[in-house]
Amino acid sequence: MYQLIIFDWDGTLMDSAQKIANCIQASARDVGVLEPSSQRAKSIIGLGLTEAMQSLFPDLDSAKVKALVDAYKYHFLKGDETEQKLFDGVSEGLEALEAAGAVLAVATGKSRAGLDRAFAANGLDKHFVVTRCADETRSKPHPQMLHEILEFTAIDPKNAIMVGDTTYDMDMAINANIAGLGAGYGVHTEEMLLASKAKEVHKSCHEMMSWLLDDRVERAYA
Repeated sequence: MYQLIIFDWDGTLMDSAQKIANCIQASARDVGVLEPSSQRAKSIIGLGLTEAMQSLFPDLDSAKVKALVDAYKYHFLKGDETEQKLFDGVSEGLEALEAAGAVLAVATGKSRAGLDRAFAANGLDKHFVVTRCADETRSKPHPQMLHEILEFTAIDPKNAIMVGDTTYDMDMAINANIAGLGAGYGVHTEEMLLASKAKEVHKSCHEMMSWLLDDRVERAYA
């Protein structure tokens, strides 16, 4: 039974992959480096921004990487108007999990400023007891953000599960000795998630929430 459910953000709760990919491509054009395909750009979603750019552009020096990061931030905030929205079933699912007594958390590759902006836009912060962002701790798949969440909530790892749409999420869960649940509607394929030891992979947010709520959640604090 799970008492602590930790969610990734982009690609798991928020349908934002296309916006992120568009902004990565625009930043590459701005800096004058080879533009990655949309699919390649999406593949690094979940990493911290600097780590993502280093992964996409491994031959660039730190100054060029910083220029890419700065250009990305501009496009994400001001230059790109691609819509991003919550996946269907997110709000209702979080409310139901909270009503069942689960402690909810977020572990994301977003910056703190980015997550705070997302919360201001959708009001979901009321559901989460604790959140950790990539600029506050180590980037996925390092387990530090999960360790900090577990320590904050004082919940045993065996009663925790990480929900995410990438292999970075599943690898982070393994590294923290907790279960991983694959959001197969995000950026990495079902096959990739299962290969990364996901306990289950679900094709929609509704399906994933229903699985959790099907006698798999118990009240964290009696």
